[in-house]
Amino acid sequence: MRLAVALLMVGSLLGTARSVAADPSKPTAPAAQEDPTYAEGVKAVKRGDYASAIRYFEDVVARDERNANAYNWLAYCTRQRGDAAKAVAIYEKALAIDPKHRGAHEYIGEAFLVLGDLPKAKEHLAVLDKLCFLPCEEYSDLKKAVRDYETSGGRVRPTSSKSN
Repeated sequence: MRLAVALLMVGSLLGTARSVAADPSKPTAPAAQEDPTYAEGVKAVKRGDYASAIRYFEDVVARDERNANAYNWLAYCTRQRGDAAKAVAIYEKALAIDPKHRGAHEYIGEAFLVLGDLPKAKEHLAVLDKLCFLPCEEYSDLKKAVRDYETSGGRVRPTSSKSN
């Protein structure tokens, strides 16, 4: 009986680890298929058409104010268009909905670096360090951005070269 309970616990932990390791900033295929506006927003981001993507994601969050992924994309596009301060407020909405949203933590950290706020960026790096049960891309990317910022004396800041 104890063996069965132990096996169930291990299975449960492995399932949890898989869900933690999954990228919460990337919706499942059915989620994108269910909301064509969201899917069009993602396509616009991939094309680098941030103005259009912003309109799509604004529409999505107007209809679904609990969509952390849409807020994360909206903030990302806003930051790519040059308004990191406005993006921070939108990332905060995503994180209020889903405090474990790894993509939002990475990108808000980068936004803080753009704004010259290294301590705030490091706060989000610390959160990612705890969220990433196994090494994750979001933690690695923000850690590199923080390191580049620090070693350059604040001259090297995140750019718009990568996509969400």
